[in-house]
Amino acid sequence: MVGPLRNDTRRKRRFSAPMSLLSLIAVFLIEQLQPLNYRRVVEGPLQAWADFIEARFDAGEYRHGAIAWCLAVMAPVLMVVLVHGFLHSLSPLLAWLLNVGILYLTMGFRQFSHHYSAIQVALRLGDLPRARQLLGEWLGHPADGMGSQEIARQSILAAMAASHRHVFGVIVCFVLLPGPSGAVLYRMAEIVQARWKRQNTAMENNFSTFSRQVFGIIDWLPLRATASAFAIVGDFEDAVYCWRTQAGQSGERELGIVIASGAGALGVQLGTPAAEGVEVAGGVELGIGDPADADFMQSAVGLVWRATVLWMLLLFLLGLASLVG
Repeated sequence: MVGPLRNDTRRKRRFSAPMSLLSLIAVFLIEQLQPLNYRRVVEGPLQAWADFIEARFDAGEYRHGAIAWCLAVMAPVLMVVLVHGFLHSLSPLLAWLLNVGILYLTMGFRQFSHHYSAIQVALRLGDLPRARQLLGEWLGHPADGMGSQEIARQSILAAMAASHRHVFGVIVCFVLLPGPSGAVLYRMAEIVQARWKRQNTAMENNFSTFSRQVFGIIDWLPLRATASAFAIVGDFEDAVYCWRTQAGQSGERELGIVIASGAGALGVQLGTPAAEGVEVAGGVELGIGDPADADFMQSAVGLVWRATVLWMLLLFLLGLASLVG
């Protein structure tokens, strides 16, 4: 019995990296053909789920938050693990289709690229009122009175944060954990901590503390992987310099790692990092070089795509190594 089980485990490991790569490629293609209304299909229902759990467990205590987080996040993750294992026992193709479906729901460029591209076009046409309107709709707060450079700066900040939250963070967790459980864990944990943090700030209780702590642990490696990818595909020396000297000065230190590295890789000066579209107050300049403008917006698009290609190349090499091994 030990021999067949060991061989089965080796086969799963051998095909995990190639299947992960094929899943990501399929999701990128599907997303281009049929963009997902993320806020209506994913974000809205998950926020409602987080509110449902919070309403029944929030007594202001740390332990209540820990229990609620396990139910809100780990229960769906474990369910996905069981379903994926069952489908894989029937057919690897069914398990792969589940991977694609869940990745389609939990990640994607279209969650931010549509707004970003529209703002970029408006700036190039000199239509500042339209650019302010689009930016305000994207970030969820007014952009009245902003000039072209400030609009470009805010857009690049938000795009870098969103590329991590909606692309690279999900990819790292998807690759590291079995099946699509990593993607579900990252997306659920990110939405739950953001939702509970936002609602508990005014009440000053400890219910949301556990969710923030756990997401910090989950996101520790993905943040550094995203920052490293930006540095590798951009100006490496400036990216590392900004990462080491500027990230710790921002109000949102962890997200500042990604923003500082990305700004250094682009050679652009940016402000404090944006978390969920809200700029951190009282921060410092991040990045080095010229002030942001519409041209840098295009450069930021290239940086994100090069980082994506880098990830695809790494997965290809891992898959090739596993097949050869």
